[in-house]
Amino acid sequence: MALTTLFSCLTLAQATPAGANGIEGTISAGPTRGGPVREGEPSSAPVANISFLVKQGDRVITSFQTDEQGHFRVLLDPGHYTIVRKDYVGAVGNYGPFEVDVSPAKMTSVNWTADTGLR
Repeated sequence: MALTTLFSCLTLAQATPAGANGIEGTISAGPTRGGPVREGEPSSAPVANISFLVKQGDRVITSFQTDEQGHFRVLLDPGHYTIVRKDYVGAVGNYGPFEVDVSPAKMTSVNWTADTGLR
């Protein structure tokens, strides 16, 4: 049991280097249905397994994909970035751009909500 706990701690430590910088968080989208929001029903849902581009100006720096719960984590150099959905050609909805500033030696936490365009 102690060995399993130690291994888990070491794995987490390797996943995020000390002093790492970048962004981590969740992307959701809402509303999830047309019409008024109903009490007790969620008004947004995770943006699951969707690819996004990380840009500085017109230059693509990297990309990432959200997981099943809409979570993501990407290491980036300090600076200002714009996040947009990769290959999005839909006429309805807005999946960015999301703006973020990355500071040195800090993971910046974000919780963005995209607009599905449903009304």
